[in-house]
Amino acid sequence: MKNLILFLFPVIIFAQGENCNYYKMQGDSLNYKACSMLEKLNASPIYQFQKEYMEGCDSIIAINPKYSPAYREKSVAYVKSGDFVEWFKLVNDAVKYDPEGYLGIRAGLKAKFFADYEGAIRDIDSLASITKFDLGHTHNGDYHLNFVKGISYSQLGEKEKAIEIFEKQLSQQDHIMGLYDFYQLGVTYFEIKNYEKAIETLIKQLTENENAETHYYLGQSYKFLNQSEKYSLHKEKAIELYRKSVIMRDSYNEHINKVYLETILNN
Repeated sequence: MKNLILFLFPVIIFAQGENCNYYKMQGDSLNYKACSMLEKLNASPIYQFQKEYMEGCDSIIAINPKYSPAYREKSVAYVKSGDFVEWFKLVNDAVKYDPEGYLGIRAGLKAKFFADYEGAIRDIDSLASITKFDLGHTHNGDYHLNFVKGISYSQLGEKEKAIEIFEKQLSQQDHIMGLYDFYQLGVTYFEIKNYEKAIETLIKQLTENENAETHYYLGQSYKFLNQSEKYSLHKEKAIELYRKSVIMRDSYNEHINKVYLETILNN
């Protein structure tokens, strides 16, 4: 596996670049106080699901209602526990006060948890319209936000548009490879019945991050090209890796185009 960068689900906002001293140097005493309070809260042994943590965030919001990281930090417990209604309220406040900082996070989670692909695309386009920098990756680092956009278009049935977005992002010189970039592109080629291109792309995925799902789609591509020996080889490898738990993983939800053992065995 190469070009792999590990990202943790953000719990401490300072890992994303929040620097309280910046506010101090700017003479912004209100944001400096809010930032210092959040820094102290996150350095404490209080767990983010505890009442005391939520009350700490509320105290920060009370003194500075426009301090977006406090809304973001409070929202994490809700999205982890599956309370998406409360999460949505809080993340919307974070986006309201810092759209450049939080549109990408909201977009990734809209696609991931709600299948709100239109909403994810809108958020990513909104972010692209206001930022001068690279859009960045999802909250957990699995995909660049342009890949989320491509996946969203693919799920909406616009496969060719998705492929165009995937290919354009992969061609960027500074693109940091996600865990399943070539996999998602390869599956999309498979879905439009371009099996040769699917094979070419999925083989690239094996060099980045091998998993059972990639071998499954390679096998299926060879099957449609009547290459039975290669089909059998990849099917067997997919079964082997699945039983060894070498699969697409996400701690909170299933990946788009996830494949299960029963599907592999029956196809």
